[in-house]
Amino acid sequence: MLMGNVTRDPELRYIASGKAVTDIGLAVNERRKLPSGEWGEETTFVDVTLWDRNAEVAGEYVTKGSPLLIEGRLKLETWEKDGKKNSKLKVIGDRIVLLGSRGEGGGRAEGGKGSRPERPARAGAGRGSDGHDPSTEGSSSGYDAEPSGSGGMGDDDIPF
Repeated sequence: MLMGNVTRDPELRYIASGKAVTDIGLAVNERRKLPSGEWGEETTFVDVTLWDRNAEVAGEYVTKGSPLLIEGRLKLETWEKDGKKNSKLKVIGDRIVLLGSRGEGGGRAEGGKGSRPERPARAGAGRGSDGHDPSTEGSSSGYDAEPSGSGGMGDDDIPF
């Protein structure tokens, strides 16, 4: 699993069999404490290949700078050029989650094997009788800003 920002706009293309494919770059930042006691940041650039619906979602919703969560597997590509053997480790993305809001070029669209992305939910849409919005599952604000009915959240409203 990798989380980072896209380094270039995706270029969606289709191969002869009709499958969609796109390659993106992902900048993954890691913040760590240096031996001097100060905090430093290290950026790792990762090449990611997306196929099928994931590639189409990236082509439609992702732009340079978009924050993404990518779940996938490593693949070692090898080739020979001018008599020299070369290799490159890259990620084949099996699932993507757009982390930013619509205004940031992101959204809540998700792609995965054989799945269609979730569309960003309208305010109030899809909420259950308890005010919980299942489209915000995993986010820090899964409840309405205004409490429903009882005038506040009680112990029964806390999800843990």
